[in-house]
Amino acid sequence: MMPRILVIDDDAAIAELVAINLEMAGYEVTHAEDGIKGQALAIQLLPDLIVLDLMLPRVDGFTVCQRLRRDDRTSDIPVLMLTALSQTQDKVEGFNSGADDYLTKPFELEEMLARVRALLRRTDRIPQAAKHSEILNYGPLTLVPERFEAVWYNQIVKLTHLEFELLHCLLQRHGQTVSPSEILKEVWGYDPDDDIETIRVHIRHLRTKMEPDPRHPRYIKTVYGAGYCLELPSNEQVAEESKSTA
Repeated sequence: MMPRILVIDDDAAIAELVAINLEMAGYEVTHAEDGIKGQALAIQLLPDLIVLDLMLPRVDGFTVCQRLRRDDRTSDIPVLMLTALSQTQDKVEGFNSGADDYLTKPFELEEMLARVRALLRRTDRIPQAAKHSEILNYGPLTLVPERFEAVWYNQIVKLTHLEFELLHCLLQRHGQTVSPSEILKEVWGYDPDDDIETIRVHIRHLRTKMEPDPRHPRYIKTVYGAGYCLELPSNEQVAEESKSTA
């Protein structure tokens, strides 16, 4: 069965160009020209992926994405934002509203197709961590790939697909600095570029879920000029912490 992609874009020329190339690549494509219809079709069709413009009539793409993420029926559908808004703040807002990836217009068709393939591969209902015999536990952290969750100090923490894959990437290299290019290639699935704002946004999201004080992180550390490092206490240190607070 061909993967189904919903394209939500009010620019008929762009929508047709995207649809034709996706269909030539083997995908089934449905098109919506405004935010209201796009959200309705997403709920009705439950596509495998949504390509979403931001500057839409009736309801803008940021709002559509937020609504899709709040709805249990559509919360796990990967969203690729395809937009002319190229400022860093626009990208940050896009990721904060729930986008999985962000591509600015004008774009290369091959790059768009590569992003689509990477998203479909990464969000294939079978987490990457479950496909290999890899580290899923260290100290107070246990990853649960079947539900995209983490057990953190005995508390369940819900993660998005991207947050799970990012945390998993750092956990495999516990105590080591992981470069932005390595993270982009492993988590996002395409060749790295110079823009690491994508990573920064999701690191901030993880810190709000795991750090006692996200502004002064103890566990997910920034190594300036080099990347990020996950440093967790060992089981013995966790036991000592428990004794000291008992």
